[in-house]
Amino acid sequence: MGLSDRELSLTLVGDRAMARLNRETFGRRGPTNVIAFPLDDPPTPGGPPALLGEVVISLQTTRRQAQEFGWPWQELLAFFLIHGILHLLGYDHGAPAAEARMTARTWELMGVLYPGRSWDLEPAPPEPENPPDPPFPKGGT
Repeated sequence: MGLSDRELSLTLVGDRAMARLNRETFGRRGPTNVIAFPLDDPPTPGGPPALLGEVVISLQTTRRQAQEFGWPWQELLAFFLIHGILHLLGYDHGAPAAEARMTARTWELMGVLYPGRSWDLEPAPPEPENPPDPPFPKGGT
């Protein structure tokens, strides 16, 4: 990504802390999966790496959403980290064209992390509370 002269801060929080941050930052209720805070900190030649910004991810929301989508939570965590980093780099999803650009870049980077892997983007069907009886009794005809 050409960012060897940059650092970022990653903070992993629970839903309660994320809900508070979401309310204080955006005036929205409840937790969200990821929030990014870009910093305008240009690198100085020969100096320490400049801070790109901070990415905050709710682990509780990540695990819950991973279960909903049938993904390993670690892969969804990587997805949210990529999403947050892209926000730090100026990507946005407010307009359809910008969202398409950000989505394409996200999947490109996920492919770098997980070569050959494909993801189901539809939520996994819920497990039935009372699974239906099998069509034939076990051991019978």
